[in-house]
Amino acid sequence: MPPSIMNIGYPLAKQTSSTGDGWLYLLAILSSGLLLGIEHFYFCGLLLAYAIERPCYYLLKNTLKRNRPFRVLMIENQVNPSDQFSFPSGHTSAAFLFATLTAAAFPMMLYPALIWASLVGVARVILGVHFPTDILVGALMGMGIGLLTLNQLTN
Repeated sequence: MPPSIMNIGYPLAKQTSSTGDGWLYLLAILSSGLLLGIEHFYFCGLLLAYAIERPCYYLLKNTLKRNRPFRVLMIENQVNPSDQFSFPSGHTSAAFLFATLTAAAFPMMLYPALIWASLVGVARVILGVHFPTDILVGALMGMGIGLLTLNQLTN
């Protein structure tokens, strides 16, 4: 893409990426506990799933130590990542985990949640902080942990 088109996309990508920074998940956990009750599977699922996902993400990222695209390809990054390594994408993993659990609790949110999670992942690539494979593995990890958590809570 010509740089002029990408320059238009950077502000939107930054905004989209920032929705996956973590505040949304904390808000969802707190509000679901207050509104639905702490016994509701959505509240319990979010707590359990993030308690599994965050350590898995951290372990993978710091074991595999894949450099970020802006370091490898010598491209300009558009955001300062919170850590040094790129694989897997924590933003994407967390977003797909949230989308999976949200769609299970509120089926009418399936498509909006999946579209939003996908846009978070694409934004991370546009911003130069992840490779497409980081996003793919992050998405699979988030959905997998979300489905595993749902299975545990419903059996």
